[in-house]
Amino acid sequence: MAIITFSREMGSGGIPIVHQVAEELGYTLVDGDIIKNAAKDHDLSQEALQQIDEKPPAFVEDLDRQIELGMCRIQLIVLEQALKGDVVIYGRGGQDLLPNISSVLRVRVIAPFEERVERWAQREWIDPELARSLVRKSDQQRAGFIKYYFDRDWNDPIEYDMMINTTRMSERMAVKLIKQAVDSPCLAEKAATCNDKIKDLIIQKKIQIARLDDQRIKDIWFNIEVKDSCVVLSGHVYSEAERAAAIDIAEKVEWVDTVTDNLKVVNY
Repeated sequence: MAIITFSREMGSGGIPIVHQVAEELGYTLVDGDIIKNAAKDHDLSQEALQQIDEKPPAFVEDLDRQIELGMCRIQLIVLEQALKGDVVIYGRGGQDLLPNISSVLRVRVIAPFEERVERWAQREWIDPELARSLVRKSDQQRAGFIKYYFDRDWNDPIEYDMMINTTRMSERMAVKLIKQAVDSPCLAEKAATCNDKIKDLIIQKKIQIARLDDQRIKDIWFNIEVKDSCVVLSGHVYSEAERAAAIDIAEKVEWVDTVTDNLKVVNY
């Protein structure tokens, strides 16, 4: 059960590499199409997807709660696909959704800015200045998305297992190297231990979704930790009613064995 996550820069040439890797390995490609197809079953409209997918927040409290709710639903779709194994996760902060999952190969595809601009202008048949603006905006938007939701520098190389510069490496060679990395015995050995960890992440995400969607909970400052299907709620709520709602939400989520209440009621 291997999982490959791809981070890419606009115009870097990541798209054909991702598709070729998924095809040659026989893996499921978790991309925009998979998410669109699963959206209805997760209470996500196509309009909502366009507004929130890989976008930074609006910084308007009520609106951001709805954006975060939609984002969590997208993330749940990705996690459910990851649980199946043998998947290629394209974007969506895939590697950040799977922290401490040792069967994940984290790949980033890059190229120099001006070369990406030139490629995008040629691909879309647009003016180079327009392409330059679009590529710069895409970089800023994706970097902002990763920073806000995962508090990580999008460009930090230490966060990736493999960096592929498509100026220096051909598409064919990039695919070959990724396939070799996935076949590593070390990665395969670790894969067997990861299912339970991914299930815990799914439980956590489902509780986050229920919390955001529950009008009984006005603020969302408490923490949710899950290990071996056991949930621990900590932090603070503003009333006994909110505490009861939080516990009720957690207990109703599939796969949850126990819920430990470490919440404190803080009255302001």
